[in-house]
Amino acid sequence: MDFNSPSPITAQWLSRDSTQIAPELIGCTLVRQMPDGSCFRGVIVETEAYAPEDPAMHAYRRPTARNRVMFGAAGIAYVYLIYGIYHCLNIVTDRAEIPSAVLIRALQLDTLPDWITPPQSLKPDRVAAGPGKLCRALKIDLALNATPFQPGQGLWLEHRYPWFQQQMDQDKLSLTQTTRIGLTKGVDLPWRWYLTDSPAVSRKG
Repeated sequence: MDFNSPSPITAQWLSRDSTQIAPELIGCTLVRQMPDGSCFRGVIVETEAYAPEDPAMHAYRRPTARNRVMFGAAGIAYVYLIYGIYHCLNIVTDRAEIPSAVLIRALQLDTLPDWITPPQSLKPDRVAAGPGKLCRALKIDLALNATPFQPGQGLWLEHRYPWFQQQMDQDKLSLTQTTRIGLTKGVDLPWRWYLTDSPAVSRKG
């Protein structure tokens, strides 16, 4: 198997409808570069799409100070805080002025950062099994809001490894499509995808 890092995902690749991009991001890699230059990688195993006319989307009604990033060009990070303590990482998609994004819900981390300690480190598959967990594990917070996903910028994305795509093509790996989690609006939209047999998915079904 070729484990050399694939090419970075470009803003042009992300300039499409979020419901197209969300499943295609499964198996891609999120890279977090720390201020000291060290990098941590995680394979994306769960995503949710948010699109125009979606009542669950933050930018459903109008631009605000909080959601304005979603109206920008594709390939920008939209980070927000929920419950006052958990951060969530989204990738802005589609064209400028069309609010659209993909929420990264779970990662399978390649290695655990040094700051991950017991009891979390005793279950490595679960360290980034949820949007708040992955942001905490990779120290992603509001300081990274509006950051472009580009190498050297603190966050970037890489395409699927060839071996992963090959296993998808051979039906050795599969995706599950279902409804999104923790919403009160748009609950019937089947816009969540996850790697079916991954132990790092936040919640199955």
